[in-house]
Amino acid sequence: MDMQKRIFELILFLLLPFSAMCQKIDHMVSFRDIQSERYFRFNYDNDFFAAADKNYTQGYALEFMLPILDRNPVNYIFLKPKNSVFRYGMALEHIGYTPNDYVSAAIQVGDRPFASAIMLKSFIIAVNDERKDRISQSLSLGLIGPSAFGKEMQVGIHRAIGDKIPGGWDNQIANDFVLNYRIAYEKQLYRFRNTFALQADIAAQLGTLFTNASVGVNTTMGLLDNPFDTARGKTNFVIYAYAHPMVNSIGYDATLQGGLLNTRSIYTINGNAIERFTANLEYGIVIKTRTLYFEYTRTSITREYATENSAKWGGVKIGFTF
Repeated sequence: MDMQKRIFELILFLLLPFSAMCQKIDHMVSFRDIQSERYFRFNYDNDFFAAADKNYTQGYALEFMLPILDRNPVNYIFLKPKNSVFRYGMALEHIGYTPNDYVSAAIQVGDRPFASAIMLKSFIIAVNDERKDRISQSLSLGLIGPSAFGKEMQVGIHRAIGDKIPGGWDNQIANDFVLNYRIAYEKQLYRFRNTFALQADIAAQLGTLFTNASVGVNTTMGLLDNPFDTARGKTNFVIYAYAHPMVNSIGYDATLQGGLLNTRSIYTINGNAIERFTANLEYGIVIKTRTLYFEYTRTSITREYATENSAKWGGVKIGFTF
């Protein structure tokens, strides 16, 4: 069994750099912690869960946590806080956006541009059980634009389910390079036994896709484990609900404004129309066993530019340890 694990880890270590990865899918926050150094998790978002088909229309991430990834050369750029326990991972992420009228081939002036991005993310999570805090960092490399095959993916899905065929992807944000760094700090403020916990979190990211900062709190209630305890053993079963409100300060959003390097996108939202402060609420339920992870989540966000309305979407996350 140990030999099989080593072979599996070696294959992943060799192949992942040749895969191709925004932070719509935040898999590093404490209420999504999996009690293992080895796991796989599939994250999937879709506005179908909120009975919509616009704005952030779909996203997925294939996420791996493996000890062998401590050899990833990208780790050398990350901060390494003292007296912390580190875990290393990689993720392949894809996100897509559409305007309200996604069927028309015409440019939807005043609405969101079509956009998609694909990225490979290297990440690290550092936990200090004495201070009861977590620092997570990530570096994402990838592409935004037609090379991210957002058109092919959405058209294929709609054909498969017999839905209306999107017609405006020829007007999408042009090809550009994605390089994004993100750092987040989370501190446990209060915990009552294994039934209630309250955390504060702050995050910032800088890059060619997203430049922003956020601050918020998250609460969990139910039958809990403790993601701030590095000496814990695996819990047989936990189930809890969570809520995560945040306020965001927006510097740049390439899915609206176009790439920083390639400014030849057919249609973009002018920077003067971007809402520089937004708020969002994420809530859901998590079920975990010793080897399995399941989550259902919903998110709502205030308008991100002047002529837009608020938006909603939902998602599921399924994982397992090995």
